Amino acid sequence: MSKVDNPRSDAPATVGDPGRLRDLAAAISRRELSPVELVSRSLHRIAAVDGAVQCWREVDGARALAVAEERAAEASKGMLRGPLHGIPVAIKDIIDVEGMTTLCNSRSRAGSPPARGDAEIVLALKRQGAIVLGKVHTTEYAFFDPSPARNPWNLEHTPGGSSSGSAAAVAAGMVPLALGTQTVASVNRPAAYCGISAFKPSTRSISMWGIAPLAPSYDTIGFMAQTVDDAVYAYEAAMPPFATLAPADRDADKIDTRPLTVLLPEDGHLGDCSGEIATAVTRAADRIAAAGHVVRRVASPIPFERLFRLQRMTSLYDAARALAFLDDKPPETVGAKLREAIAEGRATSEREYLDARAEIDGLRATFWAAASATDLSLWPAAPQTAPKGLAWTGDPKYISPWTALAGPIVSLPLGRASDGLPIGALVSSAPGTDRRMCTMARRIAHDLGI
Repeated sequence: MSKVDNPRSDAPATVGDPGRLRDLAAAISRRELSPVELVSRSLHRIAAVDGAVQCWREVDGARALAVAEERAAEASKGMLRGPLHGIPVAIKDIIDVEGMTTLCNSRSRAGSPPARGDAEIVLALKRQGAIVLGKVHTTEYAFFDPSPARNPWNLEHTPGGSSSGSAAAVAAGMVPLALGTQTVASVNRPAAYCGISAFKPSTRSISMWGIAPLAPSYDTIGFMAQTVDDAVYAYEAAMPPFATLAPADRDADKIDTRPLTVLLPEDGHLGDCSGEIATAVTRAADRIAAAGHVVRRVASPIPFERLFRLQRMTSLYDAARALAFLDDKPPETVGAKLREAIAEGRATSEREYLDARAEIDGLRATFWAAASATDLSLWPAAPQTAPKGLAWTGDPKYISPWTALAGPIVSLPLGRASDGLPIGALVSSAPGTDRRMCTMARRIAHDLGI
């Protein structure tokens, strides 16, 4: 088998598989697996490989084991809190966890007291029975100043950013689920670089209460796990259905059998895509077509390069205002890339920002109108595999336009390149179709054998 057919062939010891969420939860519900055993397994794996991967900022093993004892006692009585009962989870360190500090990988927050409460998304996970294992590293305030985390597939390469620790922790087999956030490409790019899956819901569709902001117009929670089913399972568990779902999302289960229509937008923005990544995406499209779905290659109705530039401008404008308090901090406590971003965002006028937002709205409307007869789009996640070195977290240019288009995005691991590093793609659908996307992504993953 090739590395594409068997992506875990000759994997380094720092790569691991913590198990499928659905299977782990089922084993706990059948009392075949104790939450204590599962948490202990994670702690042992962290002890074994995190000295090399360096993705954890803080592990509270004692508290996690104490909670695991409670979940085990509940499971023994058949009292399951939800689909994540007993599942350990890593939390990106811009997200508050009660009793833990939120340092955002920034010296500006040195000495910060522990959070007095959980972020809303952490409470949602706990409500479903998940166990917080600790905090994983992020780039500074989720921008581009890097974290210490390394790519488990090759420790000399970046795991991506800003959810660097989240992706690395899952790829290394230290935890089956991690929370990240995406403002530009911070969930789907690390997933691609680390050979795992991720689900970024519709932009701004989940409460960000209790999470340090970067650019509030785009900041969105993401779920990172080994497989597509794991990632969407976590989203479905944390965000149970409500009566107010959009009509398109209420019909999510009605697409289980009909062929899907998959769009492959052709655009000059992809001109620097490596041959291996382009071939992997083409091969995926061919497999999808062979499974009976309709694959359409069409010229993009919008210029992705322009949308990328607009998304960057507006996110920097937001960041300059959301992080204005850093002006009062000693300059040496704020990273160089973040300081430059704030300065650039501040140089953009309100008129320029509002015009850019209006243009994004127009491009979004044009794209989704043109794609109305399709179910989802397929696109490479990055021009290259994970760059060597830790100073640069990689190119976000392929993903950020999709963040601006605002629909749910699922990362597809498509094997490995000749350099041994993972190749990733993404699928996205219209804003508000998150549950529908879960169903579609599972079908695509099944047909791809991933």
